Amino acid sequence: MSWLEIGAVILAAVWAGGINTLVGSGTLVTFPTLLVLGVPPLTANISNSVGLVAGGISGTIGYLPEMKGLGRKVAQLIPMSVLGAIIGALLLLVLPPEAFATVVPVLIAIGIVLVVLGPRLSAWAKRHHHEGGRVPVSQVAALMAGVLLAGVYGGYFGAAQGVILIGLLSALSTERLQALNGLKNVLGTIVNAVASLVFIIVEPDLVDWRIAGLVAVGAIIGGVLGARYGRRLAPNVLRAVIVVVGLVGLVKFVFFP
Repeated sequence: MSWLEIGAVILAAVWAGGINTLVGSGTLVTFPTLLVLGVPPLTANISNSVGLVAGGISGTIGYLPEMKGLGRKVAQLIPMSVLGAIIGALLLLVLPPEAFATVVPVLIAIGIVLVVLGPRLSAWAKRHHHEGGRVPVSQVAALMAGVLLAGVYGGYFGAAQGVILIGLLSALSTERLQALNGLKNVLGTIVNAVASLVFIIVEPDLVDWRIAGLVAVGAIIGGVLGARYGRRLAPNVLRAVIVVVGLVGLVKFVFFP
């Protein structure tokens, strides 16, 4: 890997770490970047997941002040994320590599669509979000089931997992939106961490530690910057970069394999 390629991976990871802290979908920056550099899809996906754990931790720490009083909800939802991550990671490893390579364009496209629809999803969630009210048991059950499914998706691929989580949390919880963004960071980081642990234990040869290390370095920086300064960035700028990089990776994968 040349110095230019190393720089490209770290820069993409910085951006991804910041985006993940704010809205999620940072994988749509790092994963296509790795594909463009010629990294095999399965190795790129797994190594990227391992590396992004570090950025998730730094971003989560930055949002801890926003999460005061959420201890019970965190304890309630973490098991769902852990279980979902294990299922998703095992599906990725059990299914043939060709299956993942086949669905990669679809997964990237779904992630891009979710990012593009992000403002509408957020608007819908805000219309249905009422802070401080009592949450019915059925709504709690729906939230737990949704977090479980988001964990399965995140363990398998993960792009735009944050968008899915913040939509679920906003629609089915009554806490402040900034607090829910912090909770989204916690759950997304746990999914990445648990899935990464499964990958390392079951198929360690699929982890490219050089790539994972570069992504980790960039993601840590991005997570810190995202938690401290990222909210000043225009959402449309973030969204545009995600879509452009995602489309470049999609074109590279489909037309120049």
